[in-house]
Amino acid sequence: MDSVFAIAIEQDQYKSYILTDQEHQSRLEIVPERGGIATKWRIQGQDILYLDEERFADPRASVRGGIPILFPICGNLPGDTYTRNGKSYQLKQHGFARDLPWEVRSRLTDDCAGIILALDSNARTRALYPFDFQLEFTYRLKGMTLAIEQRYTNRSKDIMPFSTGLHPYFWCADKTQLEFEIPATHVEGKGVPEGKSFNGTFDFDVDEIDVALRPVTGSTAIVRDRRRKLQIDISYSKIYSTLVFWTLKGKNYVCLEPWSAPRNALNTGENLTYLEPGQTCEARVELRVSYL
Repeated sequence: MDSVFAIAIEQDQYKSYILTDQEHQSRLEIVPERGGIATKWRIQGQDILYLDEERFADPRASVRGGIPILFPICGNLPGDTYTRNGKSYQLKQHGFARDLPWEVRSRLTDDCAGIILALDSNARTRALYPFDFQLEFTYRLKGMTLAIEQRYTNRSKDIMPFSTGLHPYFWCADKTQLEFEIPATHVEGKGVPEGKSFNGTFDFDVDEIDVALRPVTGSTAIVRDRRRKLQIDISYSKIYSTLVFWTLKGKNYVCLEPWSAPRNALNTGENLTYLEPGQTCEARVELRVSYL
């Protein structure tokens, strides 16, 4: 019997790895050299993810769409600057992992369509972030579920502080038809009144919503699209302390992002992860699509 799981390679501007579960008509595209990003996910002809194709084609522009990887920071730093052992370093918003080419380590087709990617520190990363590390991400597509398993290893002689996150862009045509179950009690940031308790809704009439939802009180957040009769469950491991919601008026996406620490954590230390030399930590995010 032929496997329902397959991996194909397509070469356009970038080399894309196409993971498919044929039985469920589920198709995921991964582009290792463009930040190890998952760019497109279609299930039975419906786009789950949004992708700005024009920005994606421009290697100088950050990608808006797919699922960018955030490391070693989430969000931005004041003046793009942090200090370590008395020395100042520069890091752009969300760090550098989403801008660098990742290496394909392995492909999986036994019980899923999967691919293992790795990013190792190099001279370029050490100029921005003075640590040796290895990141290993495993994408597993099975049915209507995408699991993203992560391993972070400190190869330095010093303790390595970092935060990490994922930035999924979910496609939607009508935000008024969205419903949310987000396990957090407070919301703060752009597009909401100061000191507001979170009641599960957003005002999509404002130009931009960019908010942090904390503290996170559960391991799953839910987005429902009543217009498309789809539900997306976003489950995440305990390392994720913050959920960020971001969208722009007039754009066909909403982002609900699990972050391990809030913005500027590399300066404040809040919720940072610290790895001893030689230590590894693991994390997992799972996106599960179902029909309403």
